[in-house]
Amino acid sequence: MAVTACTAYEPVSSGEIHTIDIDRADEVERRHALLVEHLANTGDDGLLIQRPSNFAWLTCGGENIRAGTCETIATLFIARDARVVLCNSVDSGQIFDRQLNGLGFQLKERPWDESREVLVQDLCRGRRLATDAPRDGLRLADKELADFRRVLGEREHGHLRALGRAVTHAVEATARTCKQGETESEVAGQVAHRLLRHEVTPVRLQVMADGQGHRYRHWGYGSDAIERHCILSAVGRQHGLHVAVTRTVCFGQPPQTLLESHQLASLIEATGIYFSKAGWEVCDVWQRVERIYEKYGVPEEWRQADQGDILGFESSEIPITPHCTHRLQTGAAVAWRPSVNAAAVGDTILIRPDGCEQLTTTGEWPQLGVQAKGTAIDLPDVLCREV
Repeated sequence: MAVTACTAYEPVSSGEIHTIDIDRADEVERRHALLVEHLANTGDDGLLIQRPSNFAWLTCGGENIRAGTCETIATLFIARDARVVLCNSVDSGQIFDRQLNGLGFQLKERPWDESREVLVQDLCRGRRLATDAPRDGLRLADKELADFRRVLGEREHGHLRALGRAVTHAVEATARTCKQGETESEVAGQVAHRLLRHEVTPVRLQVMADGQGHRYRHWGYGSDAIERHCILSAVGRQHGLHVAVTRTVCFGQPPQTLLESHQLASLIEATGIYFSKAGWEVCDVWQRVERIYEKYGVPEEWRQADQGDILGFESSEIPITPHCTHRLQTGAAVAWRPSVNAAAVGDTILIRPDGCEQLTTTGEWPQLGVQAKGTAIDLPDVLCREV
């Protein structure tokens, strides 16, 4: 049998070369300048960034996670006059072609069989550095970076709107097409498939069949078959940002107890959405939400599960808790997900100067009109499908 040598691949066409996003490059420069000013204030010579959320913030949506894994493949070294990517020679080409094209980053690389830690140690030697991940001898600065990261601009808002449509479509389309008798795992796979098709990474998936959530509020999915009704919930990530959404589907007529619990959970969600206003402390919003639980005779229900998060480059930048004194800002993204008995609801909003913008609505799902302080808020109802 004749063996022929492998020929080189043809050069990429101009259509395969990613054009430089000038606006993104300018924003990266601005964020670098913010860090340089911060370094001057702290007296540090530089900063190491390894956490994916901080990497995504500084690069305006880049990722340092190997696709299909949770493994980080690059560290950023930030100094007053440079921003340097530390990675191995296998990943460097993809990072610069697909994630950081034209953004002004420099490269230090090593062969794949040498640890990236060698590069990091070389840069640390003789310098006073801060870091976003615990490291002996370096000052931990993750809380400081979180303050930068939580301020979302119009660029992020555009990405969040697109991501909201994608995650909502994945959940709602699955709820409209899944079959009675399929397992939770099968349905979770359908949601994941729809997310991945649009290059959205599933961060959290929940499929809770026939009241599963009443017993286990943080249930993921399992081998139980869906016979009567099901709650589908997803958190998706794209461009480093996160959006959360929850929907309920029923085969045939819903049980009255489910409808009543869903309506109460929706009233609680509407209250949270209405009072999520710029300048309000989270604990003040919480008091209004807790009051609805008490008023309708389920004062202990909020203790059964978390109620929501301020999200962004982390799926939970700040959890919504009774004593949280964080002050909400215009442009912040908030995900509410209250639950009552077997019912759970959830949507993501964007706080605007004149109210809130719902990011997880498609106009293709039955709506439930809810009143909060005399303001009508349309929220997702239970989707009833014929058996």
